Amino acid sequence: MGTLPAPPSTTASTHGAREHARAQEGTTAEAMPVVPASTWPTPPEGVAAGDVVWAETVAGGGYTHKVLARGTELRLTDPTGDACAHLLLYAAHRPWERLNTADTVKVLWNAYLGAGHLLLSDQGRVLASVVEDTSGRHDALTGTSTLARNTARYGDGTAQSPSPAGRELFKLAALKNGLAARDLPPSVSFFQGVRIAEDGTAAFTGSAGPGRTVTLRAEQDVTVLLANVPHPLDPRPAYTCGTLMVLAHRARPTGPGDRLWDATPEGRRAFLNTADHLTARGTA
Repeated sequence: MGTLPAPPSTTASTHGAREHARAQEGTTAEAMPVVPASTWPTPPEGVAAGDVVWAETVAGGGYTHKVLARGTELRLTDPTGDACAHLLLYAAHRPWERLNTADTVKVLWNAYLGAGHLLLSDQGRVLASVVEDTSGRHDALTGTSTLARNTARYGDGTAQSPSPAGRELFKLAALKNGLAARDLPPSVSFFQGVRIAEDGTAAFTGSAGPGRTVTLRAEQDVTVLLANVPHPLDPRPAYTCGTLMVLAHRARPTGPGDRLWDATPEGRRAFLNTADHLTARGTA
């Protein structure tokens, strides 16, 4: 007796494929964007749901990107203690002005990111400020992982592999914003710490635990690129990275009289440079 033929696939025709695709409407996954963001069920305390402009859960080994308006607050949350949020910032519509990690560390006389730290561009202006931080485990020195490093450690580092490198994911995010690989400077990362010893070596300090948050405030319109991948110095042999929660809402930029504006002479000068630029453009 012969075997019965397999039933026709529901996606074998255009009509079947359409019905299959439409049947997926309303289904959810652990890691995905929420559209519209205002439907996010738990906005930050004191924030109206209508002011939430970005709500997304990024899988370990995933990436995301968004253009945010000046004054927007961006809250990153590490639910499991295993996220590592690698971040790049660009002045929106002017991508030649971008995050400069060297100046972010050098100008402010502090290699360790935390509340009150300013993320500076290569023009001496503030792209974003760190307004809250419950983690204290971050890194402005090492940068993100690379194809060669991940291939050597995990067997593959390409973007579609089980162990994608941060730089490969940044390339994809950059392309979706009209940028190329040459536009990718060194990044900063949040939730996995690094400290520098007296002899100059970098010591990996890992996570502060689950549920920690970092909140950034955009001090001008910015393009945000995020790659959620293991820190390059993470000693664990397996590719280990938990989900990252991303939530942004409308707020107000830093202005004169704000404690952050006047916290240091260097910071005040960076804010003055920013205000001067925005005033000349008519956007302050």
